[in-house]
Order: sequence, then structure tokens, then C-alpha cells
Amino acid sequence: MRFLGIGLLAILMITASCGDYNKIVKSTDYEFKYKKAVEYYEDGEYVRASTLFRELVNIYRGTSRADKIYYFYAKSMIGQKDYLMAGHYFKSLVKEFPTSEYVEEAQFMIGYCAYLMSPKPRLDQQVTQQAIDALQLYNNLYPYSDRVEEANRLIDELVDKLVYKSYLSAKLYYDFEQYKAAVIALRNSLEKYPDSKYREELKYMLLKSKYLLASKSVLDKQNERYTNALDEYFSFIDEYPDSDYKKEVNKFYEKASEILNYKEEEDLNIN
Repeated sequence: MRFLGIGLLAILMITASCGDYNKIVKSTDYEFKYKKAVEYYEDGEYVRASTLFRELVNIYRGTSRADKIYYFYAKSMIGQKDYLMAGHYFKSLVKEFPTSEYVEEAQFMIGYCAYLMSPKPRLDQQVTQQAIDALQLYNNLYPYSDRVEEANRLIDELVDKLVYKSYLSAKLYYDFEQYKAAVIALRNSLEKYPDSKYREELKYMLLKSKYLLASKSVLDKQNERYTNALDEYFSFIDEYPDSDYKKEVNKFYEKASEILNYKEEEDLNIN
């Protein structure tokens, strides 16, 4: 009976709360509605807060309080994990209220919302690049802000994701033995991210792709492609003389040299 009484009391309290909220929604006392919206936001009731702020955006448009309502509405949307809508209102705040006290934070939050929407590495990374651009813009506009360190940390994380995406995309062609496409994709990845932590593996896959592409080519193209593989071998071994791949790549070198009747002494004599 005691638990039943507690349950009934809880239901009555919820019902009363819903009743009070409905009265606030229907009220035309906008100052009161604004006050309650802020209270809901501070209490973490983001759905109720955003419902009220959404109406107040239009009511207070053109007034001195408009930027604050935009700000709270955007923050309420973050509380609901609606980062797309939150980012939209932070952008609107920056555009419509360039002198607002909330502009700096809003500029940061544009990038942060995009960061929160950034997908897994295997998916399209357009939003990831947008997040990097927005956070970099924030750093450029506010180089002495306390948020710069956080912005840089987020940028580094996002760039790592782009690097990994580039690595995965290039490796996919290699794994499917599409060596002509792999050569292009691997080379592009290395050019775009020369400091990639996957650089050694990428260069190894590039060398092997060039070698296997040559070995599977028609006779007319073999000489040129084996020569390209040799050039790649020298580039690889020069950069990674003690690589774990050394034994394997040396075999590529020996085979290509044999086919081309190539001897290193010939290069030395020419020089």
C-alpha cells in the first residue's frame, strides 16, 4: 500500500507538471514564458525549453534579447543531440548578431556541432572537413581564446580521421587487386597526407601494386611498368632502409632487374 501511495503521488506530480507546462505553452505572457524557458534549460529539460524558445525566436526578433534566445535555443538543441539544428542557429546568431556577447562561443560551437556529426571513417567525410574549416576559422578569428587549445585538439582528431579514410580508400583497391586504381589512390593519399602515420605501409603497397601491375601487363607495357616499380623501390628503400618489408621488396627489385636486364653499376657508370 505504501508503494502504491508513492506511485499515485508521482503520477499526480507528473500530471500537475504537464498541466503547468501546457499553461505556459498557451500563455501570451512572453516575459513569463521566457523566464520558464530558461528555467527548463537550466534544469536540463531541453525538449520543453526548446519548444518555448522556438516560439520566442519569432516573438523577440529584432529586439535586444533576440541573440540570447537564439543562443539558448541552439544550446537546447544540443541538449537533445540535434546538432544539425543547433549548428544552424549558431550560424544564424553569428550572421545576424555580429556584435553579440555570444558570437565567439557560437563561432566555436558551429565547428563543435559539425565535429559531433562527423561520421565513422569509412563513410563520406564532407562534414568532417566542414568541422575542420569551422574550427580553423575560429582559431583565426580568436587566436588568444581559451578555446583555441580545445579547437586544435578537435582539429587533430578530425584530420586523423581524414588520413585514416584516405588510407582505407586506397587500401581497398589494393586488397581487391585492382592495382592500376590502387597506384593512383595510394599515390594521391601520400601526396595529400605526406606525414601520414600509415606512410611506410602505403609506400610498400604502392611499390607492390606497381610491381604486380607490371607482372600482369601485356608485353608492350611491361618494360615501362617494371621501370616504374624499380623507381618506387629505390624511393622506398631510401626512406625505409631497415623496413620490415625489406626482404619482400628486395625480391621485387631482383625480379624486375632480371626482366629489365638492369644492373646498378650501369647507373654508376653513367654518373
